[in-house]
Amino acid sequence: MRNLIQTIKNIFAIEDLRSRILYTLGFILIYRLGSYVMLPGVNAAALHSKGQAEGLAGLINMFAGGAFSRASVFALGIMPYISASIVVQLLGMAFPYFQRMQKEGESGRRKMNQYTRFLTVIITALQAPGYLSTQLTSYAGVVADPSRLWWIMSVVILIAGTIFVMWLGEKITDRGLGNGISLIIMIGILADLPFAFVSEFASRMEAKGGGLIMMLLEIIFLLFIIIGCILLVQGTRKIPVQFAKKIVGNRQYGGVRQYIPLKVNAAGVMPIIFAQAIMFIPITLAGFATSDKLSGVIGTLSNHNGITYNLIFAILIILFTYFYTAIMVNPTQMADDMKRNGGFIPGVKPGKQTSSFIDDVMSKITLPGSIFLAIVAVMPAISRSTFGVTDMFARFFGGTSLLIMVGVMLDTLQQIESHLLMRHYDGLMKSGRIKGRTSMSMASA
Repeated sequence: MRNLIQTIKNIFAIEDLRSRILYTLGFILIYRLGSYVMLPGVNAAALHSKGQAEGLAGLINMFAGGAFSRASVFALGIMPYISASIVVQLLGMAFPYFQRMQKEGESGRRKMNQYTRFLTVIITALQAPGYLSTQLTSYAGVVADPSRLWWIMSVVILIAGTIFVMWLGEKITDRGLGNGISLIIMIGILADLPFAFVSEFASRMEAKGGGLIMMLLEIIFLLFIIIGCILLVQGTRKIPVQFAKKIVGNRQYGGVRQYIPLKVNAAGVMPIIFAQAIMFIPITLAGFATSDKLSGVIGTLSNHNGITYNLIFAILIILFTYFYTAIMVNPTQMADDMKRNGGFIPGVKPGKQTSSFIDDVMSKITLPGSIFLAIVAVMPAISRSTFGVTDMFARFFGGTSLLIMVGVMLDTLQQIESHLLMRHYDGLMKSGRIKGRTSMSMASA
């Protein structure tokens, strides 16, 4: 306890770190307050009576911190920006123009960010009318007067809200603790944790006999899952790289051994998001089913707790992990960069053989990483069916929400620890150092 108090004192003794923490907390507070500001003309009582968003809407609502179901000005949250970022990344893999921008350094990165912002506005403008029609005007009494003026005003407000959230994320990255977009998503997910915990505790207390013991077992089980997620996020395979010696004048450059940290889970949470999007298709088709047999098949594929659903879900996650890893990790470019800088993997010839070696290693470590990611993704269903955990609390037993929380927390703690170590303070841990996702990125190679 004394060490914890001393660490907190050291953190706030560093002026730059203290200001960054206060800026981050201030921007997050603005975001949370804005998520409770409703669109004009919406009846709060009627909106509350229609219930919580489910399916794909429930996933968006989780990322938006509940703003989606509250018809907030931040209802669409940061999801349009994430969609735009994914599209720009895919364009960078397919079109030479975007590939050149990626190699232009800082100027190219600024251009890519501008394209992402413009695309975010376009995606938001397309999503806003769909949100208003499916989540608000389709329910009686939610909107008192859905006139043309109300439609135009609401679309503009939703676009402005998403742009403002995007601006908050960029400000947190520049003046706060970094990873602003990820922090905003994490805060939105964490906002539901207290309510989920209270709901689960009340449910266990109402059960006859052993309610408190089951609650303690659930917490212990959750801790083990969190430990597994930390291992998944931080797991790497280090490939040694030797750099040739260069003598310039009286100085020697190179001749040192470094490592390429290849991540076990280079795809992050994107395979789960892609797989969830596909698994929502049967739910969408359920309303168009004409025969009883077809309705039964669709019903089986729509049962989130069923074996068939989770087996297909796990297989899709494994496939998408390989797909997204192939997009994110480019062994040919890594081999070319190594060769250009005078680096080589001991025992492997530079060029094509190095590229094949890296690709082979990535294929081997991606398999266990994808399987473990699939297990984490189906943990909420296992916790619901095996332990009888409530739906709200089961979301935190795995899946996208837990992986995002673990990854972002590790990144944030790494940022704080780096500030402490630069000022010659002790780190946050007695032994070892905290590694976030950013410390293991391919850029460090």
